[in-house]
Amino acid sequence: MEYKNVVNAIFIERPNRFIAICDINGKVVKAHVRNTGRCRELLIKGVRVYLEVSDTEKKRKTDYTLIAVEKGDRLVNIDSMAPNKVLLETLRNGNLLLFNIEKPLLIKPEKQFQESRFDFYLETDTKKAFIEVKGVTLEENNIALFPDAPTQRGVKHIIELEKAAKEGYEAYIVFIVQMKGVTSFSPNIKTHPQFGDELKKAFGSGVHVLCFDCYVGKDYISLGKSIPVVI
Repeated sequence: MEYKNVVNAIFIERPNRFIAICDINGKVVKAHVRNTGRCRELLIKGVRVYLEVSDTEKKRKTDYTLIAVEKGDRLVNIDSMAPNKVLLETLRNGNLLLFNIEKPLLIKPEKQFQESRFDFYLETDTKKAFIEVKGVTLEENNIALFPDAPTQRGVKHIIELEKAAKEGYEAYIVFIVQMKGVTSFSPNIKTHPQFGDELKKAFGSGVHVLCFDCYVGKDYISLGKSIPVVI
């Protein structure tokens, strides 16, 4: 996916989870943060960030949206909407070898199953599948970690995926690492032990746990390669 009209800025502060105060060549502006995670290791005063200028035809409280952050020599996309979009592009292109399923006859976003709404529902000639997507922006020592804050919603999704697998559906949880250069993915048990426990249990109960990195530029993000999952 691509972004339009992206500008460089310097991050100043994040007064709340929805707003970032940034400096564009001496002009202080407000930018919408499309990510409710903590991002404390990314949004540090003085780091370079990239903002997309808002469409003037749409009514917005801010004129900019925070897209990406420089972390050393690595560029990290923090747009929480991006993982679903890049995976949908992949699904529609029929690139499903990594999922070990045929090209889908049906791709339905936001499909309800019992107590949860999963990101995607697929149907092929022989299979029906649910996919839940989690964007990953936390990295430590080249290891991608999720979550960066406790997530009971994430735990609920894993439990519901287990139920789907038991009922004969193909069930996937896909972690999209919004950067390049990581060597593996693991659940962040230090931050949320229950999430790690449930993920390990689901993995042993037939839920497919996949992870991909991304190619990231200041005005684009696309799905990269498969990354090893260490649970």
